[in-house]
Amino acid sequence: MEKENQKEIVNCAPFRSLSALVLACTLSSSCLGQGLALQLPTDNRALLESNPEKFYMYVYRTFEGETSKPWQGGGYGFVRTLRRTKQGVVSTRFHEGIDIRPVKRDSAGRPLDNVRSIALGRVVYVQKSAGGSNYGKYIVVEHDWGEGPFLSLYAHLSTTLVKEGQRIPAGHVLGQMGYTGAGINRERAHLHLELNILLSLQFDAWHKMKFGSDNRHGLHNGMNLSGLDIANLFLRHEREPGITIPEFLSGTSAYYKVTCPRRGKLELTDRYPWIRRGAHHRPSPSWEISFTASGFPLAIAPSHREVPKPLVTYIRTTQSRHEYFTLSRLTGTGRRASLTRAGLQHLALITGEFSK
Repeated sequence: MEKENQKEIVNCAPFRSLSALVLACTLSSSCLGQGLALQLPTDNRALLESNPEKFYMYVYRTFEGETSKPWQGGGYGFVRTLRRTKQGVVSTRFHEGIDIRPVKRDSAGRPLDNVRSIALGRVVYVQKSAGGSNYGKYIVVEHDWGEGPFLSLYAHLSTTLVKEGQRIPAGHVLGQMGYTGAGINRERAHLHLELNILLSLQFDAWHKMKFGSDNRHGLHNGMNLSGLDIANLFLRHEREPGITIPEFLSGTSAYYKVTCPRRGKLELTDRYPWIRRGAHHRPSPSWEISFTASGFPLAIAPSHREVPKPLVTYIRTTQSRHEYFTLSRLTGTGRRASLTRAGLQHLALITGEFSK
């Protein structure tokens, strides 16, 4: 993975034809610059046409005796599993990506939509077994926009048409939409799409520590990927084609911050320099890590606060239990919060502080 994070340098001089030069530059961020050049992964463009109900695949919902099929459940964020609390009805289950409904089906109702890469990149993982993951058949493509590796994930496919290591342009057909994986039937066939950062190169060891078993998906296991709000990124990119991901994330506020003892450099800050705040080259007793509610790390800064163990040092105030809004990584209410076992394990993955 470390080699994969380096920018590829293309020497254009040896090319004897313009077509060869264009192809090489298409597959290299060195020639293109650092623009995202995003495109939607299927022919469904309803997101950009202000028709979200035609873009997102609905979920089946039963709440307080009423059944419904809300399209909102196919969006990114805390959009599933309703619970009535002191502050009203809240969604407590996080959805890491977006579920895109098909626009073409055959006479039996099977989706026919091609699934394409959202940007130029390199295929780094192909899961060909429908039963090998909750994602079903899925593909991961790595993109280099000069800000560290970003990984788009395409799940629940019926077929996969690319190989690991293959370099592909934007719009390259990866496979066909399907309904492989857990909890999906033909009616709800869709593409599950994510755009993630990679949390740790030590994921295998962390996985064995947490589960006591081997990891079947390498670094590209979904638990090692932390997803950003790709639907809003598409919308911002439509308005501002030159936007970068750090610029997009700069408008996201932290839900909580954790201060933990500093025991060396953090791998994550080397891989994603934009996450750094403050003077990382200067010594300090601790790190302060800012997280979204879902645990996406937004910023890491040196802290002069001395702590014997990881502590929650900032939390967004809420009337309900913090478990509902943090994937159960925090416990407490109001201005009080502490890390649960799940929260400590998530932090350990990011810091590398766990028994190996």
